[in-house]
Amino acid sequence: MSLFETIVIAIVEGLTEFLPVSSTGHMIITQNLLGMENSDFLKAFTVNIQFGAILSVIVLYWKRFFQSWDFYWKLLIAFLPAAVIGLLAADYIDNLLENVWVVAVMLVIGGVFMLFVDKLFAATDDNQEIDWKRALKIGFFQCIAMIPGVSRSMATIVGGMSTKLSRKNAAEFSFFLAVPTMAAAAGYKLLKLVLDPASATMLTDNLVTLLIGNVVAFIVAMAAIKFFIGFLTKYGFKAFGYYRIVVGGLIIVLLLLGRDLSIV
Repeated sequence: MSLFETIVIAIVEGLTEFLPVSSTGHMIITQNLLGMENSDFLKAFTVNIQFGAILSVIVLYWKRFFQSWDFYWKLLIAFLPAAVIGLLAADYIDNLLENVWVVAVMLVIGGVFMLFVDKLFAATDDNQEIDWKRALKIGFFQCIAMIPGVSRSMATIVGGMSTKLSRKNAAEFSFFLAVPTMAAAAGYKLLKLVLDPASATMLTDNLVTLLIGNVVAFIVAMAAIKFFIGFLTKYGFKAFGYYRIVVGGLIIVLLLLGRDLSIV
């Protein structure tokens, strides 16, 4: 990977990981535009730089993230559904990840849904505290994001809004929940690479590239989170819905034109 490709991929990761637009769909388009092959290192790189994005949440919300054990208990409850279903359905999920049509169609469907989500789930509860019941429901909504193209951020925020949380509070809990969820998923994939001698050597030989990718993803993710909270609170989801429809439509057009798209 060149320095330019490293920075572009990291920017895309940082921008899309916490926005409800599907990082997978954007990786498909970016990889295609750059003319990059779906190599083993590219797969490892996109997994590794997620740690930079995770760190951005901890830094931005460190006072609220390092708080009571009750907070971590609720995060654990919200994390468990995805952990259990992810382990049980790992092979099926991997098969879905190889289907670009699934990503494109879900981008469009999710986009159409987001045009109406603000009216469907309005915050009507004055009590905005997240108890274990709310946490568990959000956790089950997160499982929907196992379908490529759905967006983990979108699924968890909608899950929070379905319990009458405000858009802002639902989004912030979505960010918190991303820390154990992304760390577990990325850590598991990275562990498998490290245990393979050839993959471990590949990572060791490219430490500078991995470091640059994580730093860029960290900085961009922090900016994306700040922008998203302000924009979502003021304007809602509709703009993201239109954007998803355009991105999904672009992928469908590329597929119909016979472009060979592969997912990292």
